[in-house]
Amino acid sequence: MARVDYYNDPNAPKANSIAVAVSAFIQDDEGRILMIRRTDNDLYSIPGGQLELGETLAQAAVREVREETGIECEVTGVIGLYSNPNHVIAYDDGEVRQEFSICFRATMTGGALRTSSESKEVLWMSPSKMGEVNIHPSISLRLKNALEPHPGPYFS
Repeated sequence: MARVDYYNDPNAPKANSIAVAVSAFIQDDEGRILMIRRTDNDLYSIPGGQLELGETLAQAAVREVREETGIECEVTGVIGLYSNPNHVIAYDDGEVRQEFSICFRATMTGGALRTSSESKEVLWMSPSKMGEVNIHPSISLRLKNALEPHPGPYFS
């Protein structure tokens, strides 16, 4: 399903739903960040997706990382809680979702990089290369928050 992200756009459609989503920030031993190139909007992102019934938030993050990248991971902390009502995501089925996402810090425990139906590219990216690819501002904020020292979770 195709999607369009609107961020601080006065012409954005009004949200008609909200769903709990998770994402995971994972670095390898060289400090590179696990990234995907999404199939639904062609943007680079950290792996993530929607919480499913019967799972915890951490389980959802681990599942989404596995599904989208082939990497196994363990959640180690919370980077932030993101609920900006000026970030809405419009899907081609008519749903317009207000952002509500928990971004976790995680460590890789195994697996191997592979693509999926949600990720046309999976790679370890140096933070210095982030400016060379198309990343949505909401994901750039998570990356910034993850890379900067902060005493506790970021809230928006």
